[in-house]
Amino acid sequence: MLDESLLDTPEGLAEADRRGLLRGAAEAGARVRTAARQAVEAGIGDLKPDGRPRAVLIAGPGAAATHAADLLGSLAGPGSPVIRLAPSGVAPAAGALRWELPGWAGSVDLLLIATPDGTEPSLSLLADQAYRRGCSVVAVAPARTPVSEAVTGAHGLFVPMATAPYDHEEPLAASSPGVLWALLTPLLTLLDRIGLVTAPPDALEKVANRLDHIAERCGPAIVTYSNPAKTLAAELADALPVIWTEGAAAGPAGRRFAAALAELAGRPALVAELPEALAAHSALLAGPLAASADPDDFFRDRVDEPAALHARVVLLRDRPIGGLTAAPAARDLALGHDTSVSELEPEPGDELETLAELIAMTDFAAVYLALASGA
Repeated sequence: MLDESLLDTPEGLAEADRRGLLRGAAEAGARVRTAARQAVEAGIGDLKPDGRPRAVLIAGPGAAATHAADLLGSLAGPGSPVIRLAPSGVAPAAGALRWELPGWAGSVDLLLIATPDGTEPSLSLLADQAYRRGCSVVAVAPARTPVSEAVTGAHGLFVPMATAPYDHEEPLAASSPGVLWALLTPLLTLLDRIGLVTAPPDALEKVANRLDHIAERCGPAIVTYSNPAKTLAAELADALPVIWTEGAAAGPAGRRFAAALAELAGRPALVAELPEALAAHSALLAGPLAASADPDDFFRDRVDEPAALHARVVLLRDRPIGGLTAAPAARDLALGHDTSVSELEPEPGDELETLAELIAMTDFAAVYLALASGA
């Protein structure tokens, strides 16, 4: 059950936030600035790349590395060379995970290692394997860790992960807002340098400013009725989120939102891109999860019964190119099955800014849902 009264009690939210999730969301803009500065200090700005790599391989544990690969692949556009190396292993522990380079990887490829831990033995071995194959290696990880030493020993480029003092108080959640931006920002700077994405310093500053703006709109001191993130969290209290995305920036933001809901708030969610989502989820909205579905007697006493779980569509939209949009059809389908719709659409800006806004808004919503439900 969601304690909606907690949403408008900043002191209560702070007490419940044992993992520093609200602080991570609020300080995302500052984290981007720190990470961008450390990337420059590490020498990314001085690189003189000889053309673009054939493939950009990304290895790292947990949701943060997965989301970073998804976001970079989306920003790189059609034909993206970004490939995530998924780990194998018997457990998600640092010592149990295993990464392997593809057999074809060689001197024309780039390996990116992104980890908020830095103690994974397999990532250290991967850096050495890449060096022996002739791959260029770049890593973002905490300083003075085995991974940082391995990358330096493999003549790769190491960028210290931008951390805050409270990061060391509790284990970092892979979906934490601070972790994502600390890992993603240096990679954006690097891929801008090699011409794969467009993320110059002024664009990253705009991202940081947009994140600061969302933190002001969605902070714990802003009451629910004027706080879009708290409003969305309250709307999803007893719902199954059915996340529909439209636009290049919205796709990875929606997938991250679903992962954050699962990891931070313990809530299942479905995610799909429009217009295919309309066919994929049409039967779901017409089934027992529809808001109008109630197979039993309408007049029975429900005082002691838990609230039934019903679907609620969350429509995340980037601004459509050329005015083509499936949003009206999405609304018609949902409302035709008595299913409520929550909508988020970013303010005007470039692709990185709109992506940052959608991620920040949904990050705050996932955090508020986690805190108010006691997750």
